[in-house]
Amino acid sequence: MLRKAKLTDAKAIHSLLCGFADKGVLLNRPLNYIYENLRDFWVYEKKGKIIGCCSLHIIGWNDMAEVKSLAINKAYQKKGIGRLFVEESFKEAKSLGIKNIFTLTFVPEFFEKLGFKRINKSQLPNKIWSDCVNCSQFPNCKEIALIHKVKGKI
Repeated sequence: MLRKAKLTDAKAIHSLLCGFADKGVLLNRPLNYIYENLRDFWVYEKKGKIIGCCSLHIIGWNDMAEVKSLAINKAYQKKGIGRLFVEESFKEAKSLGIKNIFTLTFVPEFFEKLGFKRINKSQLPNKIWSDCVNCSQFPNCKEIALIHKVKGKI
């Protein structure tokens, strides 16, 4: 079941993200980051266990938000859960009046299937670089930047 994250989910979200950060495919997020940004997160729960998470983080200008921290337990990947998270991000962005959603990813094909288009990182707001400079991949990041135009009336 996909739902908004609760305070009691923070440690499970952190644990899930740490597994991917340890592999170098996601930026490590300290537990306090999860708590401070909990309202940005959704989780997918199955049999009382958090098996996926994703956040939509609003950028303070340019009507933009970022899909970040999308992680699905390996045993549950390729079952449509990631798609559900991104579609929920589209709905929330639309309801908030956000016109563009971007992401930085090592798996651009997944996002392209959902309508995202590749762009140069230089087109993204400077705010994202506050995350980038804290990444172990910086300045040689291999992530691909993509953007999606939110469609429909609010």
